[in-house]
Amino acid sequence: MGSYERTIAVAAPPDRVWAVLEDVESWPASTPSMSSVRRSVEGALRVGERVRVRQPRLPPAVWTVTRVEPGRSFTWTSRAPGLHSVGDHEIRPGPEGCTLVLRFAQTGPLAGPAWRLMVRTVRRYVDLEAEGLKRRAESSD
Repeated sequence: MGSYERTIAVAAPPDRVWAVLEDVESWPASTPSMSSVRRSVEGALRVGERVRVRQPRLPPAVWTVTRVEPGRSFTWTSRAPGLHSVGDHEIRPGPEGCTLVLRFAQTGPLAGPAWRLMVRTVRRYVDLEAEGLKRRAESSD
């Protein structure tokens, strides 16, 4: 099993951060770690929806939203032969904005070898996503 967590302070109110976080299709505009993101439905994120994500140097993946706490967090999962990946996205309100927490974990029979091959890419991509979401939430657009 492998996992990585990135926590980053965001100088924006939680509702602004949620609006940026929930708009997953716009993530490629904020981070070079995503080439495209396509949702299967429109509107608010919802449990059961499928999201197709393309990332540089990785095969396309379909993520299924498994948990949503509107305004606070969502989790999605993806499966590949021998791997189960989980991405958690959480907003923690604070006195001067909030904290954004992104977590990625892999389990399954191939998780050990896959993690050894991918750990640097995973960390880099999660860091880029956190920094891009922060920039977007703090911007005035």
